[in-house]
Amino acid sequence: MATRGAGPAWCVVLASPLFIGVFSALLGACSHSGPEAPLANYLQRLSRALDADFKPPTAAPAPTPPQAQTLQLSLEGGSLDGLDFLRLRGCALQTTVARRNSSLGRLAPPSQRLLLELAFLREAPACIDTLRDEGDGALAALLAEAEEQKRHQLPALIFNATLGNREFRDFWRGDGALHSYPEGTSSLVVTALERIDADTQRWLRGDYRADESGFELALSDISRGDGGELLRALQLQTTWLAGANRALDQRLGRGKLCRAGLLPRAAPILRSVVKRYFIGEIQPWSASVNQRYHELLTPLQSLERQLEAALPGPYRQWRARLAAILARGRAAPARHVGRLQTLLGPCYAEFQRG
Repeated sequence: MATRGAGPAWCVVLASPLFIGVFSALLGACSHSGPEAPLANYLQRLSRALDADFKPPTAAPAPTPPQAQTLQLSLEGGSLDGLDFLRLRGCALQTTVARRNSSLGRLAPPSQRLLLELAFLREAPACIDTLRDEGDGALAALLAEAEEQKRHQLPALIFNATLGNREFRDFWRGDGALHSYPEGTSSLVVTALERIDADTQRWLRGDYRADESGFELALSDISRGDGGELLRALQLQTTWLAGANRALDQRLGRGKLCRAGLLPRAAPILRSVVKRYFIGEIQPWSASVNQRYHELLTPLQSLERQLEAALPGPYRQWRARLAAILARGRAAPARHVGRLQTLLGPCYAEFQRG
C-alpha cells in the first residue's frame, strides 16, 4: 500500500553500485513529498532532457494573514448604551437590550455582537410602534435613532464577525501539511462560506433573521478550511514551473530546438518527458487545484464584494497581496506551455501530434 504523501515510485530502488550511477540524478526528488514530488520529478527529468543545470527552487513562505485585532472596525456607541431595559417592559426588545448592555454583552466576541444587533433590528420596529401607541414618543424616537445607526453599521458588524475575525485568519493559515492536496478536501467549508455569503445578502437587504447556532457552526467550519493549503499548493506550482522555465531558457540560449520543421534527436526525449510528467501528472493535479480555487474563492469573493465599502485598508492590502500570489500560481501552467512553444519554434505543432 502506498504511503500518503510519499515520493514517486522510482524512489524505491536497490542500493547496489549497479543502480547508484543510473539513479543518482533522480534521487534528489525523493526528498519531496505530496504535490511537490511530481513537480520536482518533472523538473529533474526536463533538465536532463535539455542538458540544462538542475537547480531545485525554494518556494517563498506563505504570507501570514493579518491579526484579527488589527482588522476590527471601531463602531460608535449609541444612546442605547445607558438605556434602562425596564423602560421597554412589554416589548420583546427588552431582553435583547438587557443582554446587550450586560457585562457579558459588552465583552461579546464579534460574532455574538453581530447576532445581538440583528436581534435588535428584528425587534425594534414592533417596539417603536408599541411605544408610540402608548404615547411614549421620546423613547420611540430614541429607539428609531438607534435602529437607523445599526442599519448603517451593519456592513462593519458583519465584517468584524466574518472576514475580519480569527476564523477567517485560521482559514488562510492552514495546518502546514499538503499531503495529497486537494484530494480529500471537505465540502463543509464551501457550504459554510456559501451560507455566510447568503446570510449577508439577506441581512443587507433588510431580512434580519439569523440562525445563531448555524452561524457559529459555519464560522467554525471555515476556521478548519483549506485556504492556507490552496495558497501553498499554488505557490509550489509557481516555484517549480518557474524552475522548469529557467531550464527551457537555458537551452533556448543555445538556439531554438527545431528549425525548418525538423525534429532533432533530443526532441522525442523532450516530448516524452513533457507528455508523461507535465501533461500526464502535473496538469491533472493543477486542474484539481484550480477547481478547488473556484469552490473556495467564489463565495468568499462574493462576500467581499457585498462588504466592499466597509473593508479597512489592512484587509485590502492583504487581499491584493493574496490575489497576486493566487493569480501567479494559476497562470503558471500556461506560462510554461508558452515557454515550450518558444523553445520548439516551428515544430511545436508536430511536437504536440507526437
